[in-house]
Amino acid sequence: MSNSRATVRERLSDLTRIRILTRDDLHEAGLTTHYITAGVREGRLVRLRRGVYVAEDVPAHIADAVRAGGRLACLTLLQLIGVFVLEQPGLHVQMPPHLSRSRHRRPDSAKLHWEECRGDETRHAVSIRDAVRQSIRCQQPRAAIATLDSILHHRLLTPAQLAAIFRTLPARFQALLSLVDGSAESGPESFMRLLLRAMGLAYETQVTVPGVGRVDFVVEGWLIIECDSREFHEGWDKQVDDRHRDLVAAGLGYVTVRPLASDIFFHPDTVKAALGAVIDAFGARLGVS
Repeated sequence: MSNSRATVRERLSDLTRIRILTRDDLHEAGLTTHYITAGVREGRLVRLRRGVYVAEDVPAHIADAVRAGGRLACLTLLQLIGVFVLEQPGLHVQMPPHLSRSRHRRPDSAKLHWEECRGDETRHAVSIRDAVRQSIRCQQPRAAIATLDSILHHRLLTPAQLAAIFRTLPARFQALLSLVDGSAESGPESFMRLLLRAMGLAYETQVTVPGVGRVDFVVEGWLIIECDSREFHEGWDKQVDDRHRDLVAAGLGYVTVRPLASDIFFHPDTVKAALGAVIDAFGARLGVS
């Protein structure tokens, strides 16, 4: 897999290029049983399960999924390539539906998916479309919407392809599709958008303010909201830049607030109350309601 600076699309490409080899594959390549046994003993090959091998380093989750008899799936796959997932998902594995559930040993703490896949999966991972379909069913609505925002933002699927996936899902999930917006550049932005929508506030996303640059939200025409998160805002230099931007924005008549990502995710009522208080206090001074 690519390093942390690789794009999501590059990581997905790296994932699909991994080759999981069967004993038949190795025989067809001219390797004898003796050579295969020696390769495992000497570390040139790694035996993942009976008759299944890999000749390169692979992420631990992929190795664990193949050892379990299945393929990497759902939230684990998406998080591995850099798509936003709210919480650490553990291991999600797509299992062949024909396997006996009662006889198969369940991996510790793994979430097993037994339904048929619909896309072109590899031996070690389901297709991106299947992983997305699974992720919608495996998360709470707000988290699922944020994951779908990330999928569109990184152009892993088109809106039409996403709509086609929803047509395969039960009716209870259909309302989520209209709330998806690929303009969100991070999970906190997706959650904040849903919060502002619930508050009934007018907002614009990814707005360029002269002299300030692009900001995450402009609410009611005067309130800038920047959704800071540690992943993208570490370092004193970035904090200095943010403070300079806030001062420039204040000079233009904007008020800026920067709620923490952890509060946006896990304490939305607190964030909602704080935003309401800011709007009540400053809105009256600015002559808006």
